[in-house]
Amino acid sequence: MKTYLVTGGAGFIGSAFVRHVYRRRRDVRLIVLDAMTYAGNLNNFPRAMKADQKRFKFWWGNVNNLNLVDSLVAQSDVVIHFAAESHVSRSIYDDRIFFETDVCGTQALCQSVVRHRKRVDRFVHVSSSEVYGTNDFPDRPMDEDHPLKPASPYAAAKAGADRLVYSYLRTYDMPGVIVRPFNNYGPRQHLEKAVPRFICGALMGEPLTLHGDGSAQRDWIHVSDNVRALLAIIDADSRLVRGEVFNVGTGRPTSVAKIARMIVDELGVSPDLIVEVHNRPGQVDQHWADTTRIRQRLGWSPRLSLDDGLSRTIDWYRRRERWWRPLLWMRHVPITLPSGETVMH
Repeated sequence: MKTYLVTGGAGFIGSAFVRHVYRRRRDVRLIVLDAMTYAGNLNNFPRAMKADQKRFKFWWGNVNNLNLVDSLVAQSDVVIHFAAESHVSRSIYDDRIFFETDVCGTQALCQSVVRHRKRVDRFVHVSSSEVYGTNDFPDRPMDEDHPLKPASPYAAAKAGADRLVYSYLRTYDMPGVIVRPFNNYGPRQHLEKAVPRFICGALMGEPLTLHGDGSAQRDWIHVSDNVRALLAIIDADSRLVRGEVFNVGTGRPTSVAKIARMIVDELGVSPDLIVEVHNRPGQVDQHWADTTRIRQRLGWSPRLSLDDGLSRTIDWYRRRERWWRPLLWMRHVPITLPSGETVMH
């Protein structure tokens, strides 16, 4: 039985990964390490999983707890590192914790993986497409060699962690891989993110606020497809992935305004609910993924179209009001504008 250590495993993407592995891979033991900030939710794990002491172990702790991290890495064959502060708007108002968790926490994991390299087969660092910033070449997708131009404190912290992992790959020959997912969406995503915020707002008949005119374009990928990509990387022959960087996306850009329109159309509510507000500082205007590398090398491709994925996500939130209603108060956060004014965003 192999052991997977999953940091940040109680969050949106991490818990989707954990649930999938628990259901589909009976020969894997899961250790989850999570600091249980506002973004972590133990309800993301089924009761049966939490009761299964043989295949599931949860540790409430921080990735900057060096002794704890080292003890867990020492037990693990595969380490999947999701743990991060991960919200652009929150980073604009209070950025220090982003660097403490995203950079220093990643360094703690890397040091332990190097120390226990005889045990650890693979370290998968989940970076972010935000490290790229706005696309330098809007007429074509961004490949893994696109310059890193982070536009927000969150993106800068993720870029720092990304390059830190790269340095360990080169300096210590760490058995690692860097993955840069584009905009994930799906069930159990925190309401601070655009898709669930729009869905829940529309369900309550409240305004769906767009940053600026909503023309900013993203590559939206359903979380289940991202999980499949991560497992393809874990399962691949080491010669195909070790030391590499992989984009994970659909290769199709869609504006935030179109996402809002698709949601109001699906729910049959008035498009007048969609309103424009001041733009967010550090806004990325356009980015979308070139996924040639992961498609050709690992044979992975997304299965869910945006129409199908968004429809399934809307249906999940429509039927799970008890899950999301307690989170409503955390939809908006204060940010500091270039003028120095602090507003709720």
